[in-house]
Amino acid sequence: MKQVVQNYKSGELAVLDVPVPGCKPGGVLVRSAYSLISTGTELMKVSEAGMSMLGKARSRPDQVAKVMQSVATNGVPATYRKVMGKLDSYTPLGYSLCGVVEQVGTGIDDVKAGDLVACAGNEHALHAELNWVPKNLYTPVPDGLAPRHAAFGTVGSIALQGVRQGEPQLGEVALVIGLGLIGQLVVQLLAASGVRVIGADPDPVRCELAERLGAAACGDPSSAAVETAVAELTGGHGVDQVYLAAGGGSNQPVELAARLCRDRGRVVDIGKCRLDLPWNAYYEKELDVRFSRSYGPGRYDPEYELEGRDYPIGYVRWTERRNLACFLDLVARGSVDVDPLVSHIADFDDAVETYRRLKDGDLKAVAVLFRYPEHAAEAEPVAVAVPAVKRHGGGVSTPGRAARTPVRLAFVGAGNYATSMLLPHLAQRDGVELSTVVTTTALSAANAQRKFGFAGATTDLDAVLGDKSIDAVFVVTRHSSHAELTRKALLAGKSVFVEKPLALTEDELAGVLAAVEESGNDRLQVGFNRRFAPLLQEARQQFGTRTGPASLRYLVNAGRLAHGSWYLQQGAEGSRFAGEGGHFIDTASWLLDADPVSVYAVATSGNEDLQAVLRYPDGSTATISYVTTGAPGFPKETLDLVADGKVLRLDDFVRASVYARKRWVSSRLPKARDKGQSAELAAFIKAVRTGGPMPVPLESLVATTAATLAVQAGLSGGAPVTLARAL
Repeated sequence: MKQVVQNYKSGELAVLDVPVPGCKPGGVLVRSAYSLISTGTELMKVSEAGMSMLGKARSRPDQVAKVMQSVATNGVPATYRKVMGKLDSYTPLGYSLCGVVEQVGTGIDDVKAGDLVACAGNEHALHAELNWVPKNLYTPVPDGLAPRHAAFGTVGSIALQGVRQGEPQLGEVALVIGLGLIGQLVVQLLAASGVRVIGADPDPVRCELAERLGAAACGDPSSAAVETAVAELTGGHGVDQVYLAAGGGSNQPVELAARLCRDRGRVVDIGKCRLDLPWNAYYEKELDVRFSRSYGPGRYDPEYELEGRDYPIGYVRWTERRNLACFLDLVARGSVDVDPLVSHIADFDDAVETYRRLKDGDLKAVAVLFRYPEHAAEAEPVAVAVPAVKRHGGGVSTPGRAARTPVRLAFVGAGNYATSMLLPHLAQRDGVELSTVVTTTALSAANAQRKFGFAGATTDLDAVLGDKSIDAVFVVTRHSSHAELTRKALLAGKSVFVEKPLALTEDELAGVLAAVEESGNDRLQVGFNRRFAPLLQEARQQFGTRTGPASLRYLVNAGRLAHGSWYLQQGAEGSRFAGEGGHFIDTASWLLDADPVSVYAVATSGNEDLQAVLRYPDGSTATISYVTTGAPGFPKETLDLVADGKVLRLDDFVRASVYARKRWVSSRLPKARDKGQSAELAAFIKAVRTGGPMPVPLESLVATTAATLAVQAGLSGGAPVTLARAL
């Protein structure tokens, strides 16, 4: 079998062929599916191995002390041979993995061959194809939890044990210093415990990720932002707990902890940072300094770890193994989300190159996983279903009944997008009557009624859906409610305009189509407005008919969100791309006149900056780069379409050009960017008024939504996703 090893003397990393471990009694032989690189502990070890002998000595004074004791006892020659022999040996790496039980040793009755287990231990959960794992260092994986997520079990247990040492209580405020892998998990565990969390890290990307995962505020520890947040959330008293999850030689973390902790607060050291405690600061507040030892009680106890002697639960509630099982349960139930932490999934054969890239800084990562060959099938093309649109009688699009004049509209939701991008185009349009606005709060409904002239305002959705005089319903609420509100409106027989996204999950999409089949009402439009933009339509016409496959590049400079934006609530509202990405996929599919057949997506740390490559039936491809870290002064959207010796260029809906035998450039700069909302609304109103076809076929709306969902599935699985169309 193969195993990742390192020579601590030379720093050499290698994937060696080594013998398969035997399956001893009291444990199981596990074939690895995914193992997690600890970007803190392991990289520190890899970096130390690359140092000179003097550098190694300086970094490990504890080991130097042992060497000096050995010299005094055994003499210099014997000690030298012992130390050099130890240094010039291969040592293993890794301590957190998920795999399949291949063989069960005697005395084991809680798992069987074929079971999926999460494993722990720097001698038993190694980056190796096979590991022997004793009973108290593995636990079965809950049903439905993906192996790549279960591989976080050990690292999650370290974070969980640290949180337990802090003894958090509902309503308290905690500060987490260091937002690497452990820090990000601590943030989520505290948030799940009802604690308000402030994060401190010099990396703004990690700060933003922590805020998306539950932190109330984050900032650079050297700035005033963290102190300001602490003062606001604690009324100036200071935080109840500080968790030191940072590494390195700086004493700043422990000094910051003393400054921002309340009187008699708790400081928990989880990482390996410098701990020169400022005596006066800690004494005056009588701070309780605690250490968190690895995964929990049982760690470093050979009777527990190797001989399988458990501690009675009445005396030790949370042991290593019970912490491991608890963390996996939290992930399985959605209380902790490890998926946004996965920066990169590497094939096990590429382990040496992956470590090199991490060490050199070429690969910026929070968490990196090794995927093993036997389990590459999990990362092979996952299929996201593109459900068939079924109508009464199996027919094509159902003609709508012609509406009265004026067409009477109801709005469900009156937030920023509705009031700035939709209602201004409708308020003064001939042949349209704004009948009713529905909101969850009475005042927002009253404001919309006053500003845009709605005839009525209410918080009662059912009353609006039951009003037979209303021809069409606009769903312009938060993303998580779109599918359900659309389903209800379709069942009520209304034409529906729903802002993107149509759905956030495959089940939600299936629910919308079930309503279409049940009611026979397919009068649906999703707010994919860019295909209606006059400038892009003119450029497409100038480009002309395409004969060969095309290559399309779409750069979206989305920018950062303001702190507190509901878009950051990914657990409830989906990712930013899930909410907005359909715009760009729909535009690409409209330009290529087809729906995609597969999607491959990769992302930077935190899954904010991503690349999605869509493949189309004729071999055309579209690459969508959705980035949040670009300069705010750079245009938001630029697009290039290349085919048949021609190039179409769109510059942020301000200018367009086509390079062919004759070059065409849009004649003049528009006064404002017209992204097609007005034309889209006109087409929708016309379809409602005349009973004619909806502006975009329902099949296309479904395909775009499925492709958007496939991007997230691709990020999770690290492999291409096939868009499987139902027959």
